[in-house]
Amino acid sequence: MILPILSYGSPILRKECEEFEQGESLKNIVNNMFETMYAASGVGLAGPQVGISKRIFTVDASPFAKPEEGEEIDEELKYLENFKKVFVNPIVEQETGSAWPFSEGCLSIPGIREDVERKAVIKITYFDENWNFFEESYQGIAARIIQHEYDHIEGILFTDHLNPLKRRLMKRKLEEISKGKVEVDYKMKFYKK
Repeated sequence: MILPILSYGSPILRKECEEFEQGESLKNIVNNMFETMYAASGVGLAGPQVGISKRIFTVDASPFAKPEEGEEIDEELKYLENFKKVFVNPIVEQETGSAWPFSEGCLSIPGIREDVERKAVIKITYFDENWNFFEESYQGIAARIIQHEYDHIEGILFTDHLNPLKRRLMKRKLEEISKGKVEVDYKMKFYKK
């Protein structure tokens, strides 16, 4: 089932999410999140973005695996082609490496993209949708997608990483998004005070 994606301004996007109870059935939530993410052409989706204030997010980086014209497929692109995962009760244990900028956007903040600096490598522990435990390291685009979605379950948006001047300059546009004054081609629910 395709769920509405909550817009900027929705209070749930600013709350730190609670953990799932181990063993809880996640099948429907995971299926709905992937279906919603694909309907919105996203590469990641976190629970709070669809009104679930729980520590879960889905990722599928395959859209990043398409090489530019004339570009050869390198190891990272091959890896991203199959990078589809569910992260339940994740904890980013470590962020290392040099910070690097990349233009990020967010399904809850349509129409805005900005360069965000993030560390190059992360170490994360999490459960998958079947309650298998993992401790893994990621780098590059995969690490960035995880960091972006992890921020969501901590109540942080990518705009929080921007300098104060940039945030001030986009304030009006963010207010318009929260009121639904934005065109999107996917199902959204806008915050009404």
